[in-house]
Order: sequence, then structure tokens, then C-alpha cells
Amino acid sequence: MKWIKSDKIAVIWTILRVWLGVQWIEAGWSKVTGGFDAGGFLKGAIAKASGDHPAVQGWYAGFLENFALPNVELFNVIIPWAEFLAGIGLILGALTLPALIGAAFMNLNFMLAGTTSTNPVLYTVAFILILVGPTAYYYGLDRFLIPFTKDRMRKRKHDFKDKGHQAHAH
Repeated sequence: MKWIKSDKIAVIWTILRVWLGVQWIEAGWSKVTGGFDAGGFLKGAIAKASGDHPAVQGWYAGFLENFALPNVELFNVIIPWAEFLAGIGLILGALTLPALIGAAFMNLNFMLAGTTSTNPVLYTVAFILILVGPTAYYYGLDRFLIPFTKDRMRKRKHDFKDKGHQAHAH
């Protein structure tokens, strides 16, 4: 299964990553610019927790009713910007892993709230891209940002250790 993580197949993962990013940018930007109120969605999800075959599990409806709904103003800001920023990160291949985890987490929550729509497809694509690891951002900014950040952190750690030795020597 090494071929899944090869540089040659990275083109396919890049196309999927950018496609996923576009989906998130479109979803987020329309909420950022058009106004967004999650209140109706949350109330609808809570209502789906009753009946013989509830689409929403009771424990999740409890979370929505006792935490999300009372803090709806916070969610009205977080959701649109999280969607939009996840999309930017995925398109650029910058902070790809956090963007993928955030995207998958949002899809999971939308599914737990009883909304199918495109969420299973988007969740699956995010999950696959997480599994292929660095190949998902081989053609992206993380290919350069991660080694640069690691190098800077090593340098700071080394400098910090040197200062510690100098302080003990005096």
C-alpha cells in the first residue's frame, strides 16, 4: 500500500484536498457574509431526538439543548469562520492536519445533529486525507512550513539549552 503515499499519487490527494477546501469555503463564506443563525438548526436537531426512531441520539440532543443552544451566539460566529478557515487551509495546504481534523469534526457534529446531506462524503474525504498523512499536503504550503517550523523549534530548544548551561556555569 506504499503507492497510496507516493509523490506521484499526491496529485490525486491534492485535487481531493482542494475540492474539499472549496466545499468548506463556499459553506463558510455564505454564512459569514449572509448572516448566520444556528438557533433554528439546533432546535430542529433537538426535535429529531424524539419518536420511535430518533435521528439524533438523546445524549447529543442533551448537549445541544444544554450547551449549544444557550451559547448560540458563540456558535453563530465559530461555525462560519471555522468552515471558511478550514477551506482556506485545505486549498493552500497550510495547517492541513488541523484543517482536516476540524472539517471532519464539523461533519461529524452535523451528522450527529441528524443532517445527512453531503456530510458523509465530506467526512470520508477528510478521513482519507488524514490517513494519507503528509502526501495530502505534498503539493501545499505545509511541505515547506512544517520543516521550517521544526527547524526553528530545534534551534530555539538548542539556544534555550545553551543559555541554561551558561547560567549554571557562572
